[in-house]
Amino acid sequence: MTTGSPPMAWIDLRRENADAYRALAGLTRAGMLEPRLLELVKVRASRLNGCDHCGGEHAELALKAGEDPERLNALDDWRSSDRFTARERAALALTDAMTLLPTEGPPPAAVVAEAAEAFPGEEFARLLIAITGINAWNRIALTTAMGRSDA
Repeated sequence: MTTGSPPMAWIDLRRENADAYRALAGLTRAGMLEPRLLELVKVRASRLNGCDHCGGEHAELALKAGEDPERLNALDDWRSSDRFTARERAALALTDAMTLLPTEGPPPAAVVAEAAEAFPGEEFARLLIAITGINAWNRIALTTAMGRSDA
């Protein structure tokens, strides 16, 4: 733990508030996209949030889903990489906009429109939920030091 940081304690959300855990797990299941894309979104949001626990977990799941390790390495600079499809770029742009929301303001209309076009109808709803879900898990993990060995 760094000096000046508030003390953090791991919490077993399943045990301490099973209803909340089930609700968040249900939200996560509702945001199902194709596995590789879903994991790219989760890794990107986790990295933006500084959640090493979730980022590592979802990077492993992305690799198991067949993701190329070089694409995972390029994810931090996806805007200047040619390794991502237009659809993936739309999802990553929306992930960035929704994850950085507290400091950047509402997502730009053009980003939302591009994602809505790339993910029509229910797919767009699933993408929104997937991004919201991983951001919620990141915040819980960061607040409770989930997965940290020094917690």
